[in-house]
Amino acid sequence: PFCATRCGYCDFNTYTAGELGSGAAPEDWLDGLRRELDLAAQRLGTAPAADTVFVGGGTPSLLGADGLAAVLDAVRQSFGLAADAEVTTESNPESTSPELFAGIRDAGYTRVSLGMQSVAPHVLRVLDRTHTPGRPVEAAAEARGAGFDHVNLDLIYGTPGERTEDLQASLDAVLEAGVDHVSAYALIVEDGTALARRVRKGEIPMPDDDVLAADYELLDAMLEKAGLRWYEVSNWAASDAARCRHNLGYWLGGDWWGAGPGAHSHVGGVRWWNVKHPARYTATLAEGALPVGGQETLTAEDRHLERVMLELRLAEGLPLDALD
Repeated sequence: PFCATRCGYCDFNTYTAGELGSGAAPEDWLDGLRRELDLAAQRLGTAPAADTVFVGGGTPSLLGADGLAAVLDAVRQSFGLAADAEVTTESNPESTSPELFAGIRDAGYTRVSLGMQSVAPHVLRVLDRTHTPGRPVEAAAEARGAGFDHVNLDLIYGTPGERTEDLQASLDAVLEAGVDHVSAYALIVEDGTALARRVRKGEIPMPDDDVLAADYELLDAMLEKAGLRWYEVSNWAASDAARCRHNLGYWLGGDWWGAGPGAHSHVGGVRWWNVKHPARYTATLAEGALPVGGQETLTAEDRHLERVMLELRLAEGLPLDALD
């Protein structure tokens, strides 16, 4: 849940050091995470070893190599880790280094996802991104140099003020980086964000749907020409092995335990979500209770609707006999 600064478009459950004060340090969060994973393993009983792990954020790379290694050790000690497990961490390029990548590779991580968004400085300013335009490509090269076969770069398209040539330049940089996976998301103005307030005040316009559609077609054409094919609406991979197995688990209705403040879980048709604030999260776990903020049991109709919604996003599509 930790970030150095808050990006204007982000509505994730993240906190800067100034927002948290002394009430929730990374060490406290890690203690809470260990407790939650231990309780999760007890609750699930004979669950198989984890076959995918995804450390998302926030900015996981702020934990450093030792902190990320400790997260994975906690998974090993509670659930166990399958021999061929896919283990991913998200990273902000500015908080990475060759030493960090080498450290997490040694710890057992197999995949890195880097936030790039754009190479155009004026686009990064609108998004309140703090990294320098060329840093994501450097970080991708450092990750590959540390032995990572699977590296993802994230793009955001449709930012107000972004021109076609800006998007093309970003795609050129992605292809120069030689990564085997690209995620590209249309900018969405989420309620409650700084970006939404700027749109409401008329400082910047809403993203244009027609521009977003044209951007998507450009993205797909350039990535496919370079050998990256879409396998989910917002994701392209150079091979089947490069696909994100963890995210496919979500899209195919699998079971997962989401650990951490605000994390969502799904097991056996029941979905629940944790309390959001890190201090309340750790305090609840210190009392020996799971930090559940709410839950729902999915009906057969709910599960069918979600299957249609999610499988239609995949290249394989949805079998016709799933519809009446």
